[in-house]
Amino acid sequence: MAVTVEECLELQLLEVEMLLAMFPKKGEIKLDEDAVPSVRRYLRNGDGALPPQLEFSIAVDVGEAKVKVELQVLLPHLYPHVAPQLFARSDALHRQHQLELNTGLTSHISSLESGEMCLHEAVQWVKDKSLPYLEKSKVSSESASQAAVARGTLRRMWIYSHHIYRQELRKKIFDSAKKLNLTGFCLTGKPGVICVEGLPENCEEFWHVIRYPNWKHISCKHVENTEAEGSVDSLRLFPAFEDLQFQAHGDYGLRNDYHMDLGQFLEFLKQHRSGHIFQILFGVKDKLAE
Repeated sequence: MAVTVEECLELQLLEVEMLLAMFPKKGEIKLDEDAVPSVRRYLRNGDGALPPQLEFSIAVDVGEAKVKVELQVLLPHLYPHVAPQLFARSDALHRQHQLELNTGLTSHISSLESGEMCLHEAVQWVKDKSLPYLEKSKVSSESASQAAVARGTLRRMWIYSHHIYRQELRKKIFDSAKKLNLTGFCLTGKPGVICVEGLPENCEEFWHVIRYPNWKHISCKHVENTEAEGSVDSLRLFPAFEDLQFQAHGDYGLRNDYHMDLGQFLEFLKQHRSGHIFQILFGVKDKLAE
């Protein structure tokens, strides 16, 4: 029997309400304040564009030490008849162990019967299954600290997209960069360019988060790794993560004609010792920027 988007959104609202009752403390569930109202408005009106997909995170306490594991949730419009996009992360998890945990979570959710709401099941699975991965990460971190030398690596990732416009996407980019202590910039418009620099594992997590579950027309064009004695902060080319916007060509009222001035962008790159990146991003020499 075919299901409608409206039926699925009704079920999603019921499940979100249940989760809010299970996690009533401030900060346990991070949900944009307009997320639920926008779905309700759509259900009341019954026409117009679909509301943004429900996206939120749940802080799950694991073990006696109550280590926080954050379960990030993105619900497709046809969930629960389409699998949710789930990703568990924690500062206490080594990247490899975090990957293993998420592989197990995905496998478990895919084994459940289609059409059933499964977020409570996912929360319980994370609560029950995360502890061994946290313990392995703790042992790995202690061993690495004992064997570490006073050297660090700074990674700089140059990411290209056909365009960057949507406010919710830009919010995810800036929130993720801040959370992971990354500097760089996001160039809004058409084309869109993102640069992040920081610890390699943080850059990799940023790349996973922003393209997850499926951001089309995005690619990591270039990666730079530089080693330094001690702190990597001295290697950064950008003091913060900034919102980069230049005068645009075309009609501002036509979103698809919102082309950025690449000549100004090239000058910005040169000011930050990155002029060579222009050709990597766009496949043209500096002299063609104009």
